[in-house]
Amino acid sequence: MNHFQTILPRVRMLLAGHLPSQARALLDSMLERELLSREYHCALLREPDGEALARKISLTLLEKGDPGLALLRWAWGTWQAPLAERDPDDEDRARSGQCATMELGPLEGGYLELLNSSADPLQLYHLYDQMDPAREEMELCSEPDMDTINCEQFSRLLCDMEGDEETREAYANIAELDQYVFQDSQLEGLSKGFFIEHIGLEEMIGESVETLEEKKSQKRCEVPQAGQELPSSSPAIHSLPKSPERPGSTSPFAPSAADLPGMPEPALTSRADVTEEQMSPTRSPAAHEVSSQLPKWPERVEKFCSALRDMYQAEPAGPEGILVEVELVRARLERSSSKSQERELATLDWAERQPARGGLAEVLLAGGDRRRPRETQVIAVLGKAGQGKSRWAREASRAWARGQLPQYDFVFYLPCHCLDRGGDTYRLQDLLFSLGPRPLPVDDEVFSYVWRRPDRVLLILDASEGLEGQDGLLHSACGPVCTEPHSVRGLLAGLFQRKLLRGCTLLLTARPRGRLAQSLSKADALFEVAGFSAEQAKTYLTRYLERAGATERRERALELVQGQPFLLSHCHSPTLCRAVGQLSEALLELGGETELPSTLTGLYVGLLGPAARDSPPGALAGLARLAWELGRRRQGTLLESQFPSAEARAWAVAKGLVQPAPGAAAVGLAFSSFLLQCFLGAVWLALSSDIKDKELPQYLALTPRKKRPYDNWLEGVPRFLAGLVFQPQADCLGALAGPAAATLKDRKQKVLTRYLKRLQPGTLRAGQLLELLHCTRETLDAGLWQHVVQGLPARLSFVGTRLTPPHTYVLGSALEAAGRDFSLDLCSTGIDPPGLGSLVGLSCVTHFRAALSDMVGLWESLQQRGEAKLLRAVEEKFTIEPFKAKSVKDVEDLGNLVQIQRTRSSSEDTAGELPAVRDLKKLEFALGPVSGPQAFPKLVRILEAFSSLQHLDLDSLSENKIGDEGVEQLSATFPRLKALETLNLSQNNITDVGACKLAEALPSLAASLLRLSVYNNCICDMGAESLAHVLPDMGSLRVLDVQYNKFTAAGAQQLAASLRKCPHVETLAMWTPTIPFGVHEHLQQLDSRISLK
Repeated sequence: MNHFQTILPRVRMLLAGHLPSQARALLDSMLERELLSREYHCALLREPDGEALARKISLTLLEKGDPGLALLRWAWGTWQAPLAERDPDDEDRARSGQCATMELGPLEGGYLELLNSSADPLQLYHLYDQMDPAREEMELCSEPDMDTINCEQFSRLLCDMEGDEETREAYANIAELDQYVFQDSQLEGLSKGFFIEHIGLEEMIGESVETLEEKKSQKRCEVPQAGQELPSSSPAIHSLPKSPERPGSTSPFAPSAADLPGMPEPALTSRADVTEEQMSPTRSPAAHEVSSQLPKWPERVEKFCSALRDMYQAEPAGPEGILVEVELVRARLERSSSKSQERELATLDWAERQPARGGLAEVLLAGGDRRRPRETQVIAVLGKAGQGKSRWAREASRAWARGQLPQYDFVFYLPCHCLDRGGDTYRLQDLLFSLGPRPLPVDDEVFSYVWRRPDRVLLILDASEGLEGQDGLLHSACGPVCTEPHSVRGLLAGLFQRKLLRGCTLLLTARPRGRLAQSLSKADALFEVAGFSAEQAKTYLTRYLERAGATERRERALELVQGQPFLLSHCHSPTLCRAVGQLSEALLELGGETELPSTLTGLYVGLLGPAARDSPPGALAGLARLAWELGRRRQGTLLESQFPSAEARAWAVAKGLVQPAPGAAAVGLAFSSFLLQCFLGAVWLALSSDIKDKELPQYLALTPRKKRPYDNWLEGVPRFLAGLVFQPQADCLGALAGPAAATLKDRKQKVLTRYLKRLQPGTLRAGQLLELLHCTRETLDAGLWQHVVQGLPARLSFVGTRLTPPHTYVLGSALEAAGRDFSLDLCSTGIDPPGLGSLVGLSCVTHFRAALSDMVGLWESLQQRGEAKLLRAVEEKFTIEPFKAKSVKDVEDLGNLVQIQRTRSSSEDTAGELPAVRDLKKLEFALGPVSGPQAFPKLVRILEAFSSLQHLDLDSLSENKIGDEGVEQLSATFPRLKALETLNLSQNNITDVGACKLAEALPSLAASLLRLSVYNNCICDMGAESLAHVLPDMGSLRVLDVQYNKFTAAGAQQLAASLRKCPHVETLAMWTPTIPFGVHEHLQQLDSRISLK
C-alpha cells in the first residue's frame, strides 16, 4: 500500500481550517518526538505554501516509519480539547439526542459497507459512539450539536482503519475528493502566508464561520444539483438534508462554531440575511440582545465604505456634471485580415447590434454565463477617444455609491494615469487605497476584509490604453498571493491574468486598437460605446447651454450648429459635442452675426485663438511640443517640471488647456481632452523646423510604410495637420503663432500638395480613402478637393469598414462633388439608418448593396414617414447581386425581403417585383454541416421568387450536407427555376436516393442548365445509372462533374455509354478512387471528353 497517499490527505485535513498557532503546535510535537531536526523545524515554520507544508510533514512521517495515525490522533485530540470539564447536564442532554440512533443497530462488515450504506452518516456516528461510550467534549453552545463529529469518535475510526488496507485507500480517495470540493482558493492563498506573517487570532476573527460555511457550501454546489436553490419555474430537485442548527449547510459534517475554539458565532460576522434567532432558537435573551447590537460590518470597514461612497457621490462641477447616457452595444474582436494577428472590433450591421438595454446592471452581469466559479470576471468597454468611456466609468462608481449595485461591497475606481509609475514597488492594498485619484489610508483590517471577499469587489480601470507604454504589462510572475511588493505593472498583470484578487469583477475601459486591446479577446464580455445619436447630441447641447447660463441664446446656438452639418455629424462624439457647445457660447457672447467654422481645424482654432493671444512668449509652442512628444510615448499626462516656465504652466491651467490629474505619481497635469492633445501635436508639426519637409507626408499616415516615425496613436493629427498647413494663414495658424509661421507654412504646404496629388484614390483601402477625404476637406482647397474626388472609382466598396456619421457626411459630399454615377457596397459597415438613407438617396448613386436587415428597417421607416419618392428610389437602386448566405440570419433576412415583395405585389398602390429579388442571378449557400440542414428548407421555400436566378451554388468548404432530403426538396422547385444555368451540389452527402430524385427532376431544367456538379458525394452505381439515363435528355448541358463519388467501373461504363449519345456535352469529369486507373484510361481513350483531372 502507498502509505504516503494515505497520510497526505489526513495532514491536509488537519492543516486546512486551523489556526497557525495550532499548526505550530503540531510541528513542535514532531520536534519533541525527534521526528524533526531543529533546523528543519524552523524551515517548516517559514514555509509559505500550505500544500508544500502538508507534503513535507507527510514525507517526514513516512521516512520515520510512523504511518502517522498516532500523531494525527494526538493532533485531533489536542486541537479539539475542551476548555473545561463538561457539565454533567450537558452530557445527559447530548446522550439523550442519541436515543434515536439505537434503532439502527450495528452495521455488519467493514467500513466500505459503512461508506456504501444509505444510512444517515450523522446517526451512524452517534451509533458508533453508543457502542463504545466515552467522555464527550464540552459543548460551547447551549444546545447539543447533533452533527458535530466528536474527536474521540474520529480517533477510534482512525484506529480501526489502520489495519484495513482497502478501507484506508477508500478514505484516502474521499479525502482527495473533500479537498477538491471544499478547499477554497482564497483560503489556500491566505494560508500560504501564515508562517511568514504569524497572523494572530485577532486577524482570524474576520475569517469566521461565514468563510468556513458559506464558501464551502458554494463548493458543494459545484457537485451536480447538490443543495442548489433553483428558480420556481425549474423542476424540484431533492437536495441534501440540512444539518440541525446549520443555516445554509447541507452536510452533517460541516463544523459549527463550537467546534472551532476561539471563533465567533456565525451571526456575529456573517453578511447573510439570517437573524440570530433563526440560527439558534434557544439562545438566551441576554445573548440575543448583545448580538443584535453588533454592526453588520466591522466598524473600521463600515467607516471605510462610507468614506468611499462619499468620495464617489460628489457631483462633478461644470460641464462634467452634464449627463447624457451613451448607449453600449455588445461587441467582439476579430482579426483585421487573414494574414494579420492583430485584432480589431468587428463591424456589425446596424440591425445586428445588441444594445445593453439594461444599462450598467446588464453590463456587469453580461459575462456571468461564461464565468467559472471563483474566477475573475473581466468586462471591457471599448471605444474611440472622446466617446464617453471615462464618463461612463465614473457613473458606474457613482451608481454603487447610490446603492444601485448591491452585489458589490467595494468599488475601486482607478484612472490609469494614476498608475503610470516608474520603478517603485507597491502592495495590492497600495494599488487599491493609495494610487487612486483620492488616496485613502491603507488599513490592514479593511484590506483583509476585501481580500477574503473578492467576489464582492468591483475594480474599474479607466483609460487602460495609458498603460501600453509599460513593457511586459500582460506577462508577469505575480501569483495569487501577493505578500511581497511588486511594481504597478506586476500587480496589474496579476489582475489581468486572473491570478491576483481572484474572483473579483474587473471592468476595463480602453480604445479598440492597441496592444492592450489585442489581449481582450478572452474577456468575459465586450461592449462598445456607441456615441451620441442626433437626438442625444441635441439634448447635450441644450443642457450645456442651460448650465452655462445661455438659456435665452439656446435656440440661436442650436441654429448655428444646424447650419454646419459637418460639425453636427461630429457631435456623434461627446467630446466634440462639448467643444461645439463651448465655441457656440463664445461666439454668441461676442454678439453680431456669426457662424461656426466648417472644419474641425477651424473649431479648435476658434477655441484656442483667444487663449493664444494672451500666452507668454513660447508657451503655446512649448505646450504643443509636449503634446507631440507625450503622444509618441502614448501618454497624456505631464509634470509641472516639463513646462518651459512657471508662467507657461499657469497660463495653460488658467485657460483650461490642461487640468490637474489627481493621484498622479507627482504633481501632474493632463490635457483636457485627447483631441486637444492631437490638435496641439499637429500645431507642433506645422510650426517646428526640426521636422524635415520630406518626412512630413509620413505623418498623414495615408500610405503604409515599413518604418514610420508616427504610429497613429494620436489619430486626430493627420486631419488637423492638413487644415493648419492649408487653411488661410490669418484665420488659422497665424491666429495661433503670429506671422512668423508664414514661411514654414508655405514650404510645408507645397510638400503636402505634391504628396496628395500623387495619391491614387482607387488604390487605397477603404479606411485610407475615407481619411484622405477628411484630410482634403480640412484643407478648404477647392482644387485639391476636386482632384481627389475625380479620382474616385465608380465602384466603391466599404465592406468591413466602420462608417460613422462624419464618414457618411464626407463621403456623400465627395460623391456629389464628383458629378458622375457610383455604385456602393455598404455591407458590414454599421452605418446608421439616417446615414444610409442620406447616401442611397443621392442622385449620383445608381446601385448599392447593404445588409438586408438594415434595408428592411429603412423601408419600414420610409413608409411610416410617408416618403414615397425616396422609398421608390431606394427600391430601384438596391441590389443583392451576388448574394452569399453564411448564417441562418442571412437566410431569414432573404425570406423577409421576399415577403416584402409579396406584400408589395398584393398592394393596390404598387405592382411588380422588387428589383433586388427580380435581378438576383447568383446565390451561394455556405452555412456548414450544423446550420446547413437547418436553414436549407427555409431557402427552398423562397427560391421560386428569384425568377432570374442563373447560378445556385450549394457547395461549401465546410460542407453543407443537405443530404437526400434536401435534394428532394430542391428538386420540387426546378419547374419554376426557368433561368437556372449552373447547379452546384458538391459535398452535400448525397447518396443513390438523392441522385435518383435529382435525375427524375432534371428534365425540368433541360432547356437552361449548362453545368451540373455532384462532386464528392456518396453516389454509387445505382445513382450513376440514374444520371446516365437522364443525360441524353439534357439538351443544354455542357459540363457534368461526378468526381470523387463511390460508383464502380459498372457505373462509369453506364455514364460513358450515355455520353456517346450526348454530342452537346463538352466535359464529363469522372475520376473516382473506387475505379481502377486502367478502366479510367480505357474510357478516356474511347471518349476524350471524359476528364480525369
